[in-house]
Amino acid sequence: MTTKTRRALGATHWGGPFLLGVLLVSLAANRQERTPAEKVPANSADKAPEKLQIRGIENTFRLSPRLYSGGDPRGVEALTALKDLGIKTIISVDGATPDVETARKLGIRYVHLPIGYDGVPREQAVRLVKAVKTLPGPVYVHCHHGKHRGPAAAAVCGIATEGWSKQQAVSWMERAGTSPDYRGLYASAREFSRPSADEMKQAGKELPERAKVPDLVGTMVQVDERWDRLKAVQKAGFTAPADQPDIDPTHEALQLAEQFREASRLAEVRAKGEDFSRKLGAVERQAADLQEALRGYAKVPSSESRKGLEAAFIAVGRSCSGCHARYRNN
Repeated sequence: MTTKTRRALGATHWGGPFLLGVLLVSLAANRQERTPAEKVPANSADKAPEKLQIRGIENTFRLSPRLYSGGDPRGVEALTALKDLGIKTIISVDGATPDVETARKLGIRYVHLPIGYDGVPREQAVRLVKAVKTLPGPVYVHCHHGKHRGPAAAAVCGIATEGWSKQQAVSWMERAGTSPDYRGLYASAREFSRPSADEMKQAGKELPERAKVPDLVGTMVQVDERWDRLKAVQKAGFTAPADQPDIDPTHEALQLAEQFREASRLAEVRAKGEDFSRKLGAVERQAADLQEALRGYAKVPSSESRKGLEAAFIAVGRSCSGCHARYRNN
């Protein structure tokens, strides 16, 4: 060490070694700050979810450069829009069968990991995290409307892969519009812990394009689709919506009643007990009443028939909400 260097370090009897030690510690800290990027997980902890407007897809958000969330991307146009965003993998947590073929033609990998409205089971949470970590990204996570189950699944992934705190995960669900009635979904975010290496290893390759769902779940998916159409009918003044002119309101109500009838015959329903079966029978009759009210209003669109139609529509909605609160949401 030259005299000039010693002076620069303040090399007195004790100060030289002391200051040299400080310098070495500082250099070591700088080296740690420059740890290779692959050893420091990138995260979006400081970035708020960005709302996106995508034709044909509801409630779409960019949560990070790698993670997106939203509604079901049905059809070529919606899936093409996701491809244009750069999406490489789609994860569905909905019970409906994914449109695997169309996605595959566009070069997108589909993963089907359905969950219920009562929460994200630990096994599925681990599979979700494994899918986001190991499959090509960006990844798009969705349920039916992109408001409840999808945001809960994305919240779990955000904690595990984006550096989110649990409060950030809960805040994201609130931003997405997840109803506070779904206490199990919120609990999944509040209580989630990152999977261990053993859990990730045990998840194996259980990332199917299509998962088998219980018959009751499949039937209720169809019920939800019919009810969505009927809600569009109601908003259009109980006529076919302008953007869906092929909808026949009376036929939709008929099919809704039939689906409730089919559901009541399932062994899963009988296993749930008499109260559940009774509720299904009641809403089936209400759907049939709605069908008759729609037929009557189509023939004589008077204020009186409209009043009865509104009452029939509300009755079906209340029955569904009550049954969900008792058997689905928690």
